[in-house]
Amino acid sequence: TALWLIIFTWVCGCCGALRPRYKRLVDNIFPEDPEDGLVKANMEKLTFYALSAPEKLDRIGAYLSERLSRDVARHRYGYVCIAMEALDQLLMACHCQSINLFVESFLKMVRKLLESDKPSLQILGTNSFVKFANIEEDTPSYHRSYDFFVSRFSEMCHSSYEDPDIRTKIRMAGIKGLQGVVRKTVNDELQANIWDPQHMDKIVPSLLFNLQSGERTESRSPSPLQASEKEKESPVELTERCFRELLGRAAYGNIKNAITPVLMHLDNHSLWEGKTFAVRCFKIIMYSIQSQHSHLVIQQLLGHLDANSKNSATVRAGIVEVLLEAAAIAASGSVGPTVLEVFNTLLRQLRLSVDYELTGSYDGSTNIGTKIIKAHEERQLQEAVIRTIGSFANTLPTYQRSEVMLFIMGKIPVPGVHLALPSTGSGHEGTRMIQVMLLKSLVQVTAGFQTTNMLTALPSSFLEPLLSFSLTEDPEVRLLVLQILLSLIDRHDNRPKFTNISIISDISVLKLKVDKCSRQDNLFMKKHGQQLYRHIYLGCKEHSSGRQHYETLFALLGLLSVELANEEVVVDLIRLALALQDLALSTDEALPIFNRCAVHALAAAYLNLICQLTTVPAFCQHIHEVIEVRQKESPYLLPEDVFIDNPKLPSSLEKVEGDVLFLQSKITEVLGGSGYNTDRLATPYVPQYTDEDRLSKRKSIGETISLQVEVESRNSPEKEERTPAEEITFETLKNAIVDSVGMEEQERERRRQVVEKFQKAPFEEIAAHCGARATLLQSKLNQIFEITIRPPPSPSGTISSGYGQTQSRSVPIYEMKFPDLCVY
Repeated sequence: TALWLIIFTWVCGCCGALRPRYKRLVDNIFPEDPEDGLVKANMEKLTFYALSAPEKLDRIGAYLSERLSRDVARHRYGYVCIAMEALDQLLMACHCQSINLFVESFLKMVRKLLESDKPSLQILGTNSFVKFANIEEDTPSYHRSYDFFVSRFSEMCHSSYEDPDIRTKIRMAGIKGLQGVVRKTVNDELQANIWDPQHMDKIVPSLLFNLQSGERTESRSPSPLQASEKEKESPVELTERCFRELLGRAAYGNIKNAITPVLMHLDNHSLWEGKTFAVRCFKIIMYSIQSQHSHLVIQQLLGHLDANSKNSATVRAGIVEVLLEAAAIAASGSVGPTVLEVFNTLLRQLRLSVDYELTGSYDGSTNIGTKIIKAHEERQLQEAVIRTIGSFANTLPTYQRSEVMLFIMGKIPVPGVHLALPSTGSGHEGTRMIQVMLLKSLVQVTAGFQTTNMLTALPSSFLEPLLSFSLTEDPEVRLLVLQILLSLIDRHDNRPKFTNISIISDISVLKLKVDKCSRQDNLFMKKHGQQLYRHIYLGCKEHSSGRQHYETLFALLGLLSVELANEEVVVDLIRLALALQDLALSTDEALPIFNRCAVHALAAAYLNLICQLTTVPAFCQHIHEVIEVRQKESPYLLPEDVFIDNPKLPSSLEKVEGDVLFLQSKITEVLGGSGYNTDRLATPYVPQYTDEDRLSKRKSIGETISLQVEVESRNSPEKEERTPAEEITFETLKNAIVDSVGMEEQERERRRQVVEKFQKAPFEEIAAHCGARATLLQSKLNQIFEITIRPPPSPSGTISSGYGQTQSRSVPIYEMKFPDLCVY
């Protein structure tokens, strides 16, 4: 027995001595008791050997992998941990050209651990992979694949292990693993493209799942204790950091692949309706990506909004709210080159929402047509779209905002002229609602709008159609137009100081910011001033104007006085205020008592303001004297008794005369002494009627003149017998200008019939009608030309036409026969 024992020992010793040195070095790092841990001295020898003979590194890795596989199968987990520690140390120490084959063995062992059902091994394998991911390799790899790791780490992120603590650890390991895969592959073109949809569709939803799993406070800065103890970090915090790192590494061409899974995840889990999580996700996205890529995210959101056009209002509102937040963050970057397309999409959604609200259906859609459309949800969506339009506009420079204002103005439907945004089955009410919504959008776009040159920023192509809407009968539309005008004119934040109409004895308390009127401002008022005065006058004349209208009109007058007023403008504004007083005294307009008192109060408040701005003592004295008389005898002519919740109004206004009125002659006298134009001051203001009145219930003087021309054109100039011309007197002109109720109704009905005809009549009938009108117009032009360009009389006399009519013939001078007395 002793002999056999000696022989066995000798054979083992000889065999051990014959084993390769790298295997002996690997075996020596494992202690007899795994609890003792890695034998550090022998590990240093193994590391030195690997560095001295790098060609053996792949064999060392293969042998370690073999031992680790055997230990895993035998459940000797202590030796498994030692083997992985040895692999990690070798990876950290060796960066030679032969490391690729060693890495293959390493990844094979990590994969073996991740496939295990034991959570501790999964976490061990993940930690080793993360260490490997942080190593910068000297040589590239052409054949390495990380598909398994992406799938396995994503699966770990969704772990449903029974023990909550272990479940949290597994999920955090999965998140760290995904972070490691991204770090290892994102900057290496030879590695697998981590931005491919097959990978992003796994990585992004896994991160969003963990981001959603826990509620976080707004504060993102952990305490020092939490920062030092990484094991106490929550999956939500780790996920957000990983998500930010992923997005921060995204290049221009990869943004779409990273955002698409986010949109799909929010769709699949109905997370748009809550808004909170969706907004939080896109805040992370917008703050993490490079600022010059912000417009790509916004374009994807706009496209997703279009794709959900027939989804519920809450879903669309959620997407719009996200757009609102994204636009505010993108202000530091750029909205992108397709600025008008952004607004076009939002305006299209606004129109669709109005149609859905009025028709109650999604255009008969079969998949979601059974859903009940709730009007209040559509209203919330509309308000969200309007806020988003304003948010986008605030990110734009002045010149682009001017383009957007023109773009929106071109979309507003004008009754009887064109319908730029036709409603499907919603009729007149739909048109009105779209008008209101688009004007509200303009209110948002023009908020805070400031420009040094108003002529270029506010061209006639924008101002003229805007002012034309102030003539409509709808009081809401008129009020919105006035609010837009206030935003455009107010460049020094004076608007809040004119919120309430009141008699202020000393306007210095308002602390108005008044700058000298520039040359551009003078040109602007020279071009558009009369239009503004006219619309203020006609706005006061409307029966449906209420307290808000008069307060806004007062603010408009005040802003004109402090923002755009030179001496000529001041004179015109004073004339306008006196014309308003005359309007309130007139009984021809049949204004209600409230409106007449309101106009009186408005004129008084404004004259009190303008007299203190002009600083002419005699002018101020006259205004204050009239106001004092009104306070004693007629308080209902002052704003304090009119613009309140329960106005104190008289039963009639028959005795408004004498000292309670502002006198034009007196004002002309006192201002004339201070160098103002007395001729202009003495001339009462009369509004100039134009074609814009086609939108209102009034007829214009232009129509009256055209009617007179048509009557005269019936009298052919060739006829020898003419009917006697109608005698035109003052009464005739007055009757032609002043409208009657019957004529208004007839005009309204006629216009309605014309609009209906062009909407419903066949094309052939419309073409024939237009052709007939063109022929009639040509005949009239021929008559005018015959009158104005008649050939000179010819000495050769007249010739007779074939129809028995005499016709003048023009003979060239060289053919004319002159009498002898005429020849020199």
